[in-house]
Amino acid sequence: MLPRFEVLLDEVPGEPVAAYGGNPRWAGVAANFVESLDGVVALPDAGGESGGVVSGGSEPDRFLMGLLRASADAVLIGAGTLRAAPRDLWYADSIFPEGKEVYAQVGSLQPQLYVVSGSGRVDPAHPALRDGAIVLSGKMQPAEILARLRADGRSRILCEGGPGLFGELAAAGLIDELFLTVSPRLFGRYAGDARKALAEARNLKGMPLRLLSLRRHGSHLFTRYQVSR
Repeated sequence: MLPRFEVLLDEVPGEPVAAYGGNPRWAGVAANFVESLDGVVALPDAGGESGGVVSGGSEPDRFLMGLLRASADAVLIGAGTLRAAPRDLWYADSIFPEGKEVYAQVGSLQPQLYVVSGSGRVDPAHPALRDGAIVLSGKMQPAEILARLRADGRSRILCEGGPGLFGELAAAGLIDELFLTVSPRLFGRYAGDARKALAEARNLKGMPLRLLSLRRHGSHLFTRYQVSR
């Protein structure tokens, strides 16, 4: 069964997806994260990808992640995110198989995956790489990364992190929208704990955002923001 969201606000025009209650598509570059109420998005001791731990295994969050992947021409991640999920393929239906039929109607079940690695040191045996993921290696500037994707014909790009890559793109003014799930959990932070916030090691100088939509499922909030220029 697909989750049903309570739509509290939606100012996004365009063709709706019934299970989402609105149009999930965007133009340009969007990022998708889940964070705890105290701002934690990544845990060094998660034993894998942090999102499921931060969200508490939220099915609506996984459904939305799959929906955004299906809406995208390309999914962009950093090498750290690749290493943290040694079995993931970043397919739309791999994160929430029950949504496969909806995802297929929205777009592609298998958007092209791009992995940013400054050193180029990634495990070639990772299933995502064996399945055709493209590694962008070397010291590339954020604008160069996006130019490469667009040269490949990818216009709707979804960044799934990590927070370092997102911070670089945001600091360069290259993020258009942010989908942020707020999970009703508290983790706490202390000096040297290696837990990461949404935009790590970047000064975004109070970057203003405009709320486009707000959904609720239980105690989870699903927000969508437009980055103000």
